[in-house]
Amino acid sequence: MSEGKIIVGLDIGTTKVACIVGRKTDNGKIEILGYGKTISTGVRRGVVTNIFDTVEAIKTAVKQASDQSGVEINRVSVGIAGQHIKSLQHRGVLMRDNHEAVISEEELERLRNDTFKINMTPGEEIIDVIRQDTYVDGELATNPVGMLGNKIEANFHVIIGQTSAAKNIIKCIQSAGLDMDYMILEPIASAQAVLDEEEKDAGVVLVDIGGGTTDIAIFKDKKIQHTAVIPFGGNIITDDICSGCSIIKHYAEEVKVKFGSALARENRDDEVVSIPGIRGREPKEISFKNLAHIIQARLEEIFELVNYEIHKAKTENQLIAGIVLTGGGAMMRHIQQLAEFKTGLEVRIGYPNEHLNQTQMKELSSPMFSTGIGIVIETIARMEHDENLQATKSALAYTIEPKQAEDTDADIIEHDDADDEKEEANSKARKKKGIDLKKIVTSFTEFFTPDNIE
Repeated sequence: MSEGKIIVGLDIGTTKVACIVGRKTDNGKIEILGYGKTISTGVRRGVVTNIFDTVEAIKTAVKQASDQSGVEINRVSVGIAGQHIKSLQHRGVLMRDNHEAVISEEELERLRNDTFKINMTPGEEIIDVIRQDTYVDGELATNPVGMLGNKIEANFHVIIGQTSAAKNIIKCIQSAGLDMDYMILEPIASAQAVLDEEEKDAGVVLVDIGGGTTDIAIFKDKKIQHTAVIPFGGNIITDDICSGCSIIKHYAEEVKVKFGSALARENRDDEVVSIPGIRGREPKEISFKNLAHIIQARLEEIFELVNYEIHKAKTENQLIAGIVLTGGGAMMRHIQQLAEFKTGLEVRIGYPNEHLNQTQMKELSSPMFSTGIGIVIETIARMEHDENLQATKSALAYTIEPKQAEDTDADIIEHDDADDEKEEANSKARKKKGIDLKKIVTSFTEFFTPDNIE
């Protein structure tokens, strides 16, 4: 991929819509040129529930990013999440026509594309297919390109979602006057922004706590092993505070962000905050400790579900790098300690600045922008892959065409004569075969005449 090409990532979340404009620099880092962020009101638990509100939010975020970066935005890559997302494992097999030729990237891509053809339940579709282990003639190959072999096999991580959910996202993009490059699973994008290759190799769980969902991606040996989406996030904690403290949602979100804690024991009983009453009613005092009890209870439930997904993927004893928390929910005080207590694994907070060039936009280093920045990084990686694949196809076509052009008229005549001789020989063989068959039929007829029957 040519350096400096502008890429735009769009994160359509439950609480916010963020648009990130970036490009890859000469040193391999990502330079952020501008971003936009606005409140999201048309999405619930990662799924679009109001097309018109979502389109307006997209337009606002895109305009802010365009004005700040000075780039006219026409194309975006978008993230997808939601509780409808699920995954499965699939093994594909490709028998090669020419085992004398080396294995090409095009063959591996053909094997991946065949996976998109597997039958799905009505109303579901395959969103993405990620290749894991590859085998050549039964032997594991870390990079099969350039090898010789008769049979290629590969394990694939297949990500499935509701057709309607994916189409609604596409509808929103198109209604906002934009074209789409890629649709990317949000935990995959977040992982690109906050994980390094060493963690992916050692074994790590990415936990992205967003507003409506908590996204999970488990890596081992630098390969994706499991993905899942938990239908709980920061919004459900806000709802619990509303009901538990009898305050409106606006104030509940504010006290959660400013005074919330994931561990009740870290707060004193005499620490309180006063919330204004509604329409002249008396102010309401809320204890920091009571607030933390509400937050801790819900976060414990989320981490129990994270544990369930870890056991489901059968990776509980393989996660040397532990857990990386990111997303807006990862900014909660003492959440790292609670996660370590509930999972028994080492935990760190993931910030999306590891792959970024130094920027004046310090707010982009917040975990809440991990998905948007990750979409930009993943889009660049996919474009480079597609360009390399296209270059391979072009080179292959170039080597074949000249050889075909070398055939002379004499060669063609000679081939025609050979074909005629071959056809004549086949005709004689067919005639001879017909005579032999006639003799066999005659002998059977003579055997079964009445004179031979006692």
